[in-house]
Amino acid sequence: MAEMMYWQGILRAHDEEMARDPLVFAMGEDIGVAGGTYKATSGLFAKYGEQRVVDTPISENSYTGIGVGAAMIGARPIVEIMSVNFAWLAMDQLMNNAAKIHYMSGGRIRCPFVMRVPGGTAHQLGAQHSARMEKVFMGISGLRVVTPATPRDAYGLLKSAVRCDDPVVIIEHESMYNLKGEIPDTEFFTPLEGVEVMRPGKDVSIFAYNISVHWALEAAQQLAQEHGIDAEVIDLRALKPMDRAGIAASVHKTHRAIIVEEDEAPVGVGSEVIAIINEECFFDLDAAPVRVHALDVPIPYNRRLEKAAIPNAGDVVAAVRKMLGR
Repeated sequence: MAEMMYWQGILRAHDEEMARDPLVFAMGEDIGVAGGTYKATSGLFAKYGEQRVVDTPISENSYTGIGVGAAMIGARPIVEIMSVNFAWLAMDQLMNNAAKIHYMSGGRIRCPFVMRVPGGTAHQLGAQHSARMEKVFMGISGLRVVTPATPRDAYGLLKSAVRCDDPVVIIEHESMYNLKGEIPDTEFFTPLEGVEVMRPGKDVSIFAYNISVHWALEAAQQLAQEHGIDAEVIDLRALKPMDRAGIAASVHKTHRAIIVEEDEAPVGVGSEVIAIINEECFFDLDAAPVRVHALDVPIPYNRRLEKAAIPNAGDVVAAVRKMLGR
């Protein structure tokens, strides 16, 4: 095992897949000479050249379309959108071409296309650079959507996405690129489906994804140490398709559920998880599921207001204690 940062895991996955397969290439704004806004492609331009590490104009729809077209004829592009907010500009190519071509061609055309997008709130980037768009991508039939919470998964999910014949959106987080964690020295792949139990427990299930996994783990530790509550923490990880069986297995055991998300509540990931719980575990519940989520406001630029707009570990602790009457 080697300790690596989140961005280093992404870089390693790029490097291994590009070395393995000459049809793998990367595209995006400032990913070449500059090595990427978050260093996730640093050094690749010098190693693989401008034909395989392509600096693009500021035209998300155009270069996403180039990537989608290349995928349709056999290449395996990794397209980086500098901020998830700008993915709106590429939605036509992603939604109407990448996600639909396999179905519309009667299964004759595959689209092994990967889009990497950093999102979330991060150090006063303002409302136009702090979007959380998981629920948007989840609503598009034909896409896979995953979101790594650790350096290990940042590496393993990208490896799996590149090998997948379906279009995959990988949602990273702008505040986690310097997060450190252990990654095996040998090659491995994280499945594009299924939850992961980050911490086993028996009193309540806390479901989270992306950066909220870390809030959930911090809350679980505090709940155990200060309140004697044994919380199970589940990293949803794969948001589309979502692991109904994995979610149900945890709730069958604990009989209670908290869903933690950085996004606003309406029509969100938490809504989908609660729908699954109601459909699969209704008669196992000892309490109504609860969401811990951001305020329904554009993310403020002011540091204190930004912090107040999104949830934290303390909010998770308070929600669990209220649910259990402690």
